[in-house]
Amino acid sequence: MEPTPAKLLWNGDTAFTVEFGESINGDLNDRVLALDGVLRETGLDGIVETVPTYRSLTVHLDPVAVDPSTLAANVLSLAQHKVGPAIRSRTWRIPVVYGGEFGIDLEAVASHHGIGADEAVNIHASAEYRVFMLGFLPGFAYLGGLDPRLALPRRVNPRSITPAGTISIGGAQALVASIAAPSGWHLLGRTPVRTFRPGDDPIFLFEPGDRVRFEPIDADRWDELDRAAQAGERIAGFVEE
Repeated sequence: MEPTPAKLLWNGDTAFTVEFGESINGDLNDRVLALDGVLRETGLDGIVETVPTYRSLTVHLDPVAVDPSTLAANVLSLAQHKVGPAIRSRTWRIPVVYGGEFGIDLEAVASHHGIGADEAVNIHASAEYRVFMLGFLPGFAYLGGLDPRLALPRRVNPRSITPAGTISIGGAQALVASIAAPSGWHLLGRTPVRTFRPGDDPIFLFEPGDRVRFEPIDADRWDELDRAAQAGERIAGFVEE
């Protein structure tokens, strides 16, 4: 089956979006990341920044350096016809303390679905998640792959602050929060892993296309791992694929 043709959407005179579809799935995201990779490789004049999302790529441009319509036509042609470079994918193993003070919504989420907290943890930790995009906040990782047995609409009343490292769910999505921030997601646990590391290179632990697996740990390991992460140690493991 032929993929749906990409569409061009203008965002004023300094940006346009190439849209590949209207759903969240790995195939569309692969096309987004492939086009992003092609543009990085080709280095077309006039591109200031590219922003990959679940299903589209926004291109910010300098209208003084390049004719916007010409650039848009070239990018759309690449989106339709050129296969991008191979997408690097790493599988990260992320330690998580579930429940209690670390995941204050775990019991409520489990109760909503008529299951126990331990079963909810098993379901959440047995899945493999895909990093679809980073956004909203630096290093804030939006994950696909949440088991439908845990899916739950976001909270009616968002919290004004939630901790960095929060592992949460909202709708059909999962999340690793990079910094403390307001949130309407349901908090299942927390990881001591720093996914946003200013001063390091790269500053983000995850990249779109990566995979994530969560490994439950006991709360009595938190202080040890948190100190290690604070000292700059990388406490998340990964396997190259």
